[in-house]
Amino acid sequence: MHILLVKLSSIGDVVHALPAAAAVRRSFPQARLTWVVEQLAAPVLVGSPVLDEVIVLDTRKWRRRLGTVATWKTAFAQWRALRQVPVDVALDFQGLLKSAGVAWLAGARDRIGFGTTALREPACRWGYTRQVEVDDTVHVISNNLKLAAAIGADISTPPEFPFPDLTVEEAAIRAKLEAVGSLRFAIVNPGGGWVTKLWPPADYARLADWLWEQYGLKSVVTCGPGEAALAEAILAQTRSGSAVFLPTTLREFVVLARQAQLFVGGDTGPLHLAAACRTPIVGLYGPTMPERNGPFAPADETVGREIPCRVNCHRRTCSHHICMEIPLTQVTAAIERRFFKSQAVVAM
Repeated sequence: MHILLVKLSSIGDVVHALPAAAAVRRSFPQARLTWVVEQLAAPVLVGSPVLDEVIVLDTRKWRRRLGTVATWKTAFAQWRALRQVPVDVALDFQGLLKSAGVAWLAGARDRIGFGTTALREPACRWGYTRQVEVDDTVHVISNNLKLAAAIGADISTPPEFPFPDLTVEEAAIRAKLEAVGSLRFAIVNPGGGWVTKLWPPADYARLADWLWEQYGLKSVVTCGPGEAALAEAILAQTRSGSAVFLPTTLREFVVLARQAQLFVGGDTGPLHLAAACRTPIVGLYGPTMPERNGPFAPADETVGREIPCRVNCHRRTCSHHICMEIPLTQVTAAIERRFFKSQAVVAM
């Protein structure tokens, strides 16, 4: 049996679908398992022990160069790769027209997606042969597992995140941490993709000073592409000099998160990678809801302002985004609660 998994992006969404892939592999050890993903998130999948093949698309580049011969050659080559081994069933974890289109172009006889009310683009339901009703108020990992259960996968065990072998990245991170002298540290990630998810750099700087003063923890500041200015603003505003900027690849970040005593940041890919690594987390939430997109470990903490306009917001831009005006004292109190639960850090 050949099973196709379609989850194109984003990084956090791909991480949230990994437990479903692990469940499918456990239940069908002899099946061929292929995942189609966008280029940005591919590094967390390539080499995963539960996957036989990862087909990487770059649809953003294709759209920018739609009229070129090279684009059409690449697209045709990817289509041939999809059709090389006949697909028996495709699971669409994305709920978009393009993801449903991938399942259809692969020639899958059985194409399964979420119920219409849970689809980001409801018209894609016409590309499915079956739909699975899910509860959009529960964590997205649970809904992804329900999709896996639709083909008979056992989803009774705790979620697993089968990342690739990261031996090379472990050596790289060891060298980087030794260079900055940060063997005990918290990860501070100020990015968020959407401006409405951003906590002010000045507050992150004050938090870095507090972590150093209270726990002797340096703050390793990480960020995504195009977000270096946020990291530099934090470093410029810390009084203690306890923050260091440590750029990483996605795979290096996984290694970094495994070694961190804490992660603090908004609803973005690094938070979900850290959650998969079981890093203690305090998540800062504004336009998205932690019940669906938050860290899933019971001990983890999330903070946000309880204001009426947050409900089902999901706005990428806003005239005020006051939802992220979270007081520092609320964040530090959440960190203390998280440390108390895990006893991960002993106060100085």
